[in-house]
Amino acid sequence: MTAVTLDEVQQRSVGGHTRWVRLSHWFLAASVLTLAVSGFVILMAHPRLYWGPVGNDLTPALFELPISRNYKHGGWAAPVTFVAGSNPIVSQARTYDIFNENGWARSLHFLAAWFLVVTALIYLAAGLLGGHLRRHLIPGIRELSPRLLWHDVIAHTHLPMPRARGGPPYGTLQKITYFGVVFLVLPLIVVTGLTMSPAVTAAYPVLLDLFGGSQSARTIHFLAFAALVLFLIVHVAMVVLTGFKSHMRAMTLGE
Repeated sequence: MTAVTLDEVQQRSVGGHTRWVRLSHWFLAASVLTLAVSGFVILMAHPRLYWGPVGNDLTPALFELPISRNYKHGGWAAPVTFVAGSNPIVSQARTYDIFNENGWARSLHFLAAWFLVVTALIYLAAGLLGGHLRRHLIPGIRELSPRLLWHDVIAHTHLPMPRARGGPPYGTLQKITYFGVVFLVLPLIVVTGLTMSPAVTAAYPVLLDLFGGSQSARTIHFLAFAALVLFLIVHVAMVVLTGFKSHMRAMTLGE
């Protein structure tokens, strides 16, 4: 497979995307946006992440996120005993009104996740059958040489960046990034999400062994989605820097 650099991509770009790629792109974009909003609301109810099989307000957190009034609350009432002289019960009552309005977010999160999974499977099937993945997303051995990778890094850090018509072929860094998102990040997000479901792990307990418990899976799920959001930010920035109108025409009209 011939190695492609960023400069050559700008010269060889044919512009546009096939219809199934465009439809998949926008379905996936809508699903990810919905998952980001609903997931953030879910996390607001308990902004603490743990490592291991269990985790709650009374166990040490791996780290906490300052995203709601539930963050580092420290508002516990005095321990309660039912019989004089007995040890206090383990559970405690909060002394403040917590944020816990996330029922709608959980339902929406689950629904959007299935849209993501179904669309991604269709994308993978069509990409494999049509050769899109092999031609445009999977980097060749020659493209992974340190010299070409460094050339592509330098090209991406110099402004103004070359204007692009939109669409494949892609540069080496683009291929590596898209490959990582499609074949690593998205599957990891889906599998860790399933591991947090008691119904799924009851049928497939091997998932708990794979990730070291549901709380570890929750933490990995969050970190993987944070990586996906970072990718989206960089992706949109690159679209703006290399020609927003041309990229939007390519991804909407296929021109």
